[in-house]
Amino acid sequence: MKLVFASHNAHKLEEVSFMLTDGGKITSPFELVSCKDIGIVEDIPETSDTLEGNALQKVHYVYDRLHCNCFADDTGLEVEALDGAPGVYTARFAGEGCNFDDNIDKLLRLLEGKTNRKARFRTVVALILDDKEYVFEGEVQGLITEQRRGTQGFGYDPVFEPEGYGKTFSEMGPEAKNSISHRARAVKKFTDFLRENVH
Repeated sequence: MKLVFASHNAHKLEEVSFMLTDGGKITSPFELVSCKDIGIVEDIPETSDTLEGNALQKVHYVYDRLHCNCFADDTGLEVEALDGAPGVYTARFAGEGCNFDDNIDKLLRLLEGKTNRKARFRTVVALILDDKEYVFEGEVQGLITEQRRGTQGFGYDPVFEPEGYGKTFSEMGPEAKNSISHRARAVKKFTDFLRENVH
């Protein structure tokens, strides 16, 4: 059974496929395919003001065209002292055409002198399976460090320290990060649901 990932991110597709097969140990009832595989090459709109809304918008974009089983995700960093920002603007926090270094610079600037540095990463996965809609969420609590630490990972990893670990995601390395990350938690709920409901 084909399951379309409403994303052009090959790394994410590989990550989800790995989790669906429990690291390659079991046979998955699904063949995961990307948008490119089914002829959707344009950017998928993300215009909602919530992560849930964006994930649902993306999954419906594919479903309304092809009427196939599909899923999508959206992720955001929510900083308490910034009233939940950057949230849905996480990837373009410093403006269109910015990179993650620009985003981190803006974030650290806005938090200068603030003692409350609590933050959380949240991922929402939306699924349409047999014409029914489902939503799964994963989050990890932590704080924003005062400066970059570590050299691995991407995005905000150098300044996000998950609660109870004493290291940023960049200092932990990908394997340790992926075992506790917001995306891993959301995808685990999603893959557990598929295993229990599709045979």
